[in-house]
Amino acid sequence: MKKIAIIGDRFMRPEIFRDKIAAACGEGHDIRAVEQPWPDEPMQHGYAIEGMDGLKEYMGNADEIVEFIGDAEIVVTQLAPLSAWMFGQLPDLRLVAVSRGGPVNIDMAAARAAGVRVVNTPGRNASAVAEFTIGAILAETRLIRVGHEALRKGEWRGDLYRADRTGRELSEMTVGVIGYGNIGTRVVRLLRAFGCKVIVHDPYVQLSADDLNGGVEQVGLSDLLSRSDVVTLHPRVTEETKGMMNASTFAQMKPGAIFVNTARGPLCDYDALYVALTSGHLSSAMLETFGVEPVPADWPLLQLPNVTLTPHIAGASVQTVTYAAELAAEEVRRYIAGEPPLNPC
Repeated sequence: MKKIAIIGDRFMRPEIFRDKIAAACGEGHDIRAVEQPWPDEPMQHGYAIEGMDGLKEYMGNADEIVEFIGDAEIVVTQLAPLSAWMFGQLPDLRLVAVSRGGPVNIDMAAARAAGVRVVNTPGRNASAVAEFTIGAILAETRLIRVGHEALRKGEWRGDLYRADRTGRELSEMTVGVIGYGNIGTRVVRLLRAFGCKVIVHDPYVQLSADDLNGGVEQVGLSDLLSRSDVVTLHPRVTEETKGMMNASTFAQMKPGAIFVNTARGPLCDYDALYVALTSGHLSSAMLETFGVEPVPADWPLLQLPNVTLTPHIAGASVQTVTYAAELAAEEVRRYIAGEPPLNPC
């Protein structure tokens, strides 16, 4: 019998973790569970709290979490932090399963020093974000947002049927995909069904044989920016990619192009994007992630008529919850069975 502490929230519900662990590992384990109030209450995004150095995107008081975990050998969570101090208070802890793409809420150096295995669930929301990205692109290319906002104001925009104002079909466009990981590859697959020309920039990954045979082209960043009618971001945030979309790269984009960011806010210089949009160089943008979340009420991009914004919800779907819980449960099963992890961090 293993002692397992589940720290869920109102997206990754603790009862779903519990059900998936029971299905994978049997019913004979001592499981305790608690629910955090995210997303109804905001998480910590940076390094503001003393003793939580290096942790981000987490929720919960360190003392309270340590008390809840107690003598548990296994912790399953999405957002609970585990700092160096916390590992020092949890000598029985041996496995942490984090149901997200990266363990940003865990001090990995401290985990290794404490002999704690940390696993995660990469690709858990890749399908959800890829589908959302296609919707984001269509909202801009087919003027869905423009027509919606006009009707909400009582305006019938029949002029959007004019040849000089109407939208364009993806089948006649070139779409540039930056980043060819779990999400980028799915975006490419979905885009190909529309018959558009798809070009990809990722200096670290080669295109699959299927995409190559399907006419997808791998290019340099400058080439992608200058040729694309739509540019969509999907790389990880690294020192290399932070601020990669800035005044210089926006200037390289094709005049009248559309910019889509369903990846991460730090990839983009939003002040530079504001200039590109207000100057008319870019026709529109769809933004799902931001440098500061929630965005300030007086944020200039909120006021622009050629921007669609959503509150960082691309990865949220029922399937994401189920899939992530299943991946975490399988890692717990493998640990109990003495098998190597599938997704070690």
